[in-house]
Amino acid sequence: MKVSPQKRNRTIWLILAIGIVLFLWQLGSTGLVDETPPLFASAARAMAKTGDWLTPRVNGLPRYDKPPLVYWFMAFFYGLPGHIHWDPLGTWAARLPSALSTLALMCALGDTVMRWPQPGDKHPRRTGVVVALAFGLSPLVLLWSRTAVSDPLLCCTLGLSLLIHWRRYAFKTSHPWWLAWAFLGLAVLTKGPVAVILTGLVLLVFGCLQKDLGRLWKITQPCRGLLVTLCISLPWYLAELIVEGEPFWKSFFGYHNFQRFTSVVNSHLQPWWFFIPMMLLASLPFTPFLIYGLFRSSSSRHFDKVENNLDPPNSLNNFAKAWLLSILLFFTFAATKLPSYWLPATPAAALLVGLCSTLSFKQFKAIRYAWTFTILILILLSIILLVSADWIQFISDPEMPSLGSEIVKSGLALRGALIFSLASAFGIIAILRYESIGLLPIQLMLMIFSLTTLVPLWSLGDDLRHFPVRKSAEILVKKNKSSEPFAMVGVMKPSLHFYTGKVVIYEGRSPQALVNLEDRIRNERRDESPPKISFSKKDIKTILMVIDKKTSEMSYWVGLRHEVLGEIGIYRIWRVELESLSARANKLKAAGTSPDWMNPRPERY
Repeated sequence: MKVSPQKRNRTIWLILAIGIVLFLWQLGSTGLVDETPPLFASAARAMAKTGDWLTPRVNGLPRYDKPPLVYWFMAFFYGLPGHIHWDPLGTWAARLPSALSTLALMCALGDTVMRWPQPGDKHPRRTGVVVALAFGLSPLVLLWSRTAVSDPLLCCTLGLSLLIHWRRYAFKTSHPWWLAWAFLGLAVLTKGPVAVILTGLVLLVFGCLQKDLGRLWKITQPCRGLLVTLCISLPWYLAELIVEGEPFWKSFFGYHNFQRFTSVVNSHLQPWWFFIPMMLLASLPFTPFLIYGLFRSSSSRHFDKVENNLDPPNSLNNFAKAWLLSILLFFTFAATKLPSYWLPATPAAALLVGLCSTLSFKQFKAIRYAWTFTILILILLSIILLVSADWIQFISDPEMPSLGSEIVKSGLALRGALIFSLASAFGIIAILRYESIGLLPIQLMLMIFSLTTLVPLWSLGDDLRHFPVRKSAEILVKKNKSSEPFAMVGVMKPSLHFYTGKVVIYEGRSPQALVNLEDRIRNERRDESPPKISFSKKDIKTILMVIDKKTSEMSYWVGLRHEVLGEIGIYRIWRVELESLSARANKLKAAGTSPDWMNPRPERY
């Protein structure tokens, strides 16, 4: 059933409106979540302030972790006039690229499904909305779309590139041949060469499933296409290599790309099967539809009792399957595993869910099971939230000791239980009415859950965990004398640097951390270009320090001559006499503790 351009455009506007409500509502009302988002936000804000758009810098150090595209987008918003007034916490500018990336991909997914309705789809406009929401309401997408990192932008640019490849395969003149490769170039500028590897793997698996590698090769034109990708992405890499040299090469390519794939970094050790449960969790509560979609397609005659249709316009399910399995395969073999690595697979999972939801369980017996298990999952989630008072007290977070009691007091869990109960009821009605209302009513309840439960829960966590850091930063800035360095020991929060706008020396809670801190104050120089700064000054008499309660009670931190400037949550703000710190450091050195802050680099977050 074809959809007219007018109806399709109206549906796209509906998807856009839903996405705006879902992802922009109270986006900047909370502070940045440690540990990684403040690093992105700080680098982007530094770009906007200094005019150095080449090398991201955080806390006076170059940050080679990621290419610059996400920093450029964030910096654009930081550079808008009056930014400090409409974004006082600095989180709108940092999170907007993530939210807008999800909005763009939701619209593209819905548009794709409506332009090429798959066999048996009697309501392609409804399916377009269902697919868009299956993506946007994924627990993983809901979380990362409100987080200031590069993963949602990679998901968007890579997802748009792959969708355009399929759209050209379905109807060759739908897009110019170079457009998919241009988006791939943006993906490489977002996360690095991994985007090229993933694209090649997806197209290879899809060509094999379709038994049509030759035609796919001719349509995608990878030789010419990769030149387009290189023309877009390579100039920054060359410029950065020329300016920064070997440190950039070793850090970005050696550590953050090659080493992450071949060995475990930053203690992110997970079992080989890590992404299997991640795949199942990221599609809740519609995981049964996802599982069915994976077994559908090339094996459909065994499950649906029909012959599989490999015609290009009808191959979207096969493409989504190739997309998801390729990412599952690639990151399963990677040594370092993080939940965010699954994000680029969520659009494919949404396609599989949405396309399966169009099948009639009068004709396909397995669809009945998908609906039944989805309802059971909703009922289970409702029960878990209903009895939350019995288990939530066991949540233990030293930075938020009162989290469990605050959640119970807020009533958010019971609200969520009610919403999931209503979603279950809608699912039962859908079965009784032979799925005539589809997944949309359930998705509507999940939207309500996100806006009325998850967003307030996020705000509650911000009040308990992140407000104390912002308040500590406020005290540091207010009490600062011109020559005083800033330091944070014990619990290390990069957001302290973001909210103070000053270089912060970070150290842990060991005796060696104290020795490092004293040595760094006297000897470390750190450049932030422009201007160049240093906290190595002969006239330093005191330093301002944020120290957590547990660290402050350890023997080698006790007894330092200091003035207490404030206590917020688990943090104490001290003005410490450098002479006292040096005397304590000298005692530790005499006992065999030596500074090691220069090996391999001044700090790790």
